[in-house]
Amino acid sequence: MSFQTLVEQATIPPESGIMPSTPFDADSFNEAVMSTYARFPLALERGEGCRVWDTQGKEYLDFVAGIATCTLGHAHPAMVEAVTRQIQKLHHVSNLYYIPEQGELAKWIVDHSCADRVFFCNSGAEANEAAIKLVRKYAHTVLDIANPIILTANASFHGRTLATVTATGQPKYQKYFDPLVPGFYYVDYNDIRAVEAAVTELDEGNYRVAAILIEPLQGEGGVRPGDVAYFKRLRQICDEIGILLVFDEVQVGMGRSGKLWGYEHLGVEPDIFTSAKGLGGGIPIGAMMSKKLCDIFQPGEHASTFGGNPFVCGVALSVCQTLEKENILQNVEEQGAHLREGLRAIALKYPQHISEVRGWGLINGMEIKADVPLTAPEVVKAAMDEGLLLVPAGPKVVRFVPPLIVTEAEINQALKAVEKALAKVTA
Repeated sequence: MSFQTLVEQATIPPESGIMPSTPFDADSFNEAVMSTYARFPLALERGEGCRVWDTQGKEYLDFVAGIATCTLGHAHPAMVEAVTRQIQKLHHVSNLYYIPEQGELAKWIVDHSCADRVFFCNSGAEANEAAIKLVRKYAHTVLDIANPIILTANASFHGRTLATVTATGQPKYQKYFDPLVPGFYYVDYNDIRAVEAAVTELDEGNYRVAAILIEPLQGEGGVRPGDVAYFKRLRQICDEIGILLVFDEVQVGMGRSGKLWGYEHLGVEPDIFTSAKGLGGGIPIGAMMSKKLCDIFQPGEHASTFGGNPFVCGVALSVCQTLEKENILQNVEEQGAHLREGLRAIALKYPQHISEVRGWGLINGMEIKADVPLTAPEVVKAAMDEGLLLVPAGPKVVRFVPPLIVTEAEINQALKAVEKALAKVTA
């Protein structure tokens, strides 16, 4: 069989029937795969648009999207074409050479953001790790700080590497992984007095705050949007004392908030920001962007074997261009508003159970009251039974992060499923 024939078969749509037919065996899976996830009893086999099918052929509306990752949904024609074109052309070479696709993607990001330079890696955690390293070098070489400290927020989430899990202000993710990386200090989110106090108190001897690392909207921390006044004051503090403002846009970036970048909601620009998840639409890629003032890495000081290879950059560029060409940000704003309106109407029917609905664009959370025994995973499981996939954001918040191409009809279908699920779990 020729290579061209293999490629043609690989692009045949799922409905053609050319799909793996081996029955799924959960026991074999669990024997071979480490237990790092508490998985729901569901094995997904294929997807199209905002829908996925399990190995039994049951259809689900996907409002998880790989946890805010499948920007264009599943099997989008632009991604299928880009994957096919690039894999036939060149899929990987070393960063020892110029990679045209990497340069094109970087230029697109620079042209559509406040960034001047881009570093590519493979994930959000790696992007944040790169940002942390850049902050530390800047602290040592520009600010002359012997022991730099990075402020992060309680309830934040920045990744699973040792440095990023330390930056994450949630002890449950850090348990058993000590000794943690030194140089981080936590303050409450949206609490500017806590930041001002920390900057003053931590300025002692060889220790000093060098940067503030924060999410424009906390995702894993419960879908909590940043306060505009808080973020404007953060920018002012950083400018006054000459430290760096770093935004983790791994979850809210690339259009999910209704704007291309979350910082656009807040009226400020960061010095450094990170992206991953939606950037590649499901193809693993991460990016750390910076302004020229802190673009101080030199050759050999940071690198990534797979980061920015031709394949991932070619596909990610197609995602970026499709966002523009199909005016998807407008859809995000319109459908996000429709989703929040519908969820708030449902919340009014369950005042004893639901405390709030909040979010931006198509990243939204429905919070369950703290004093009731109902949990977010219970609601997620009940919704799954109704053919809707959702994801918790902590024990009390149900998160809604569908593909950015979701339609009004699909939003309405999801709302009906949510209402049925709540009726079941609150009965």
